[in-house]
Amino acid sequence: MLQGKKILLGVTGSIAAYKTPELVRQLVKQGADVKVVLTPAASDFVSPLVLSTVSRNKIYSSFSAEDASWNNHVELGLWCDLFLIAPASANTLSKMAHGICDNLLLAVYLSCRSKVMIAPAMDADMFQHSTTQENLKALRAEGILQTGPDKGELASGLSGEGRMSEPDKIVEEVIRFLNPVLPLKNRKAVVTAGPTTEAIDPVRFIGNHSSGKMGIAIANHLFKQGAEVTLITGPGVETDELFNAIKIVPVISADDMLQACQNVFTTADIMVLAAAVADFKPAEQSQQKIKKQGDESISLTLEPTTDIAATLGKQKNKHQILVGFALETNNGETNAIRKMKNKNLDFIVLNMLDENNKVFGSQFNRITIIDRNEQTTPFDKKTKEEVASDIVNKIITLVQ
Repeated sequence: MLQGKKILLGVTGSIAAYKTPELVRQLVKQGADVKVVLTPAASDFVSPLVLSTVSRNKIYSSFSAEDASWNNHVELGLWCDLFLIAPASANTLSKMAHGICDNLLLAVYLSCRSKVMIAPAMDADMFQHSTTQENLKALRAEGILQTGPDKGELASGLSGEGRMSEPDKIVEEVIRFLNPVLPLKNRKAVVTAGPTTEAIDPVRFIGNHSSGKMGIAIANHLFKQGAEVTLITGPGVETDELFNAIKIVPVISADDMLQACQNVFTTADIMVLAAAVADFKPAEQSQQKIKKQGDESISLTLEPTTDIAATLGKQKNKHQILVGFALETNNGETNAIRKMKNKNLDFIVLNMLDENNKVFGSQFNRITIIDRNEQTTPFDKKTKEEVASDIVNKIITLVQ
């Protein structure tokens, strides 16, 4: 995917530098030619010898080499197709934002004509500090790409946002940027994920067990194939594994999700409705907590929510791709085909919920894809990542 691409990796003084040999290894495995430039502090965290070995190139860390020759920062900046700075410490980000040039890496940055991508890495409080945020804002305004940081355990022992993205995620971002022939390049995709919750009173609600993992996986695979992705997600969905460039729109109820979908549908090329939207909601929502009155029972009157897929199906134009899901316990194919036709879907993904296919909360799923011609394609039980790839591959066949 990166055959013939030239990547200059800048490594700064952050504990996250221990990840850079693996990052270089993965970039080289993808076919890239990788050269590495270190700040003076970076060699305290990662061995230049290791980086030289995995990159198969000499390492640059100062203006003068051991043989008394000059390391030309201008040539390095002109050589690369992408200057990737990972990890990018708070100190280096500040210097980049203010044009300070006191080491080779910064000199390369100031003379670089290629695109620059940064992967920030620092403690959570440092990342959230207003100065750091202003520096990042200024760099993004200059057109610099940013990947991460992620949330997680930090070197300080705290947990929060500031952890450098894992090498595989960074490599995917690099591939997406440098590969102009990705099949979904310049396409806008929207994915819904997770449950909706319908309030009974201020503390109770009707919901379901959807984890949103399937929607997350689909959003990531659409992004890997070049799409500009928006994820509309219900409450409780963990988005830590999501690529940072994917826009997240949080919602709570079915009405919220419908409104969020309609807000973006007219500009979307692809819409994948993977959320487990509530079919019913309380006809009336109590404004106060409903008190238990001894052993008295209570009754709830439920009314149907607006069918999001059917609503969008009526609005869909011939250039848009609309994908739905059917979770069934019996008569799966018959019910799924009826849903697909009634809702004007391009294809539907059938999940059969049984003892061998738990679906909710599981890392695995077994699906059947049914298209408009009622052609069924069953798949073996796979991880949700693999299932997402199958679904996105089907979408790609409709786009081409």
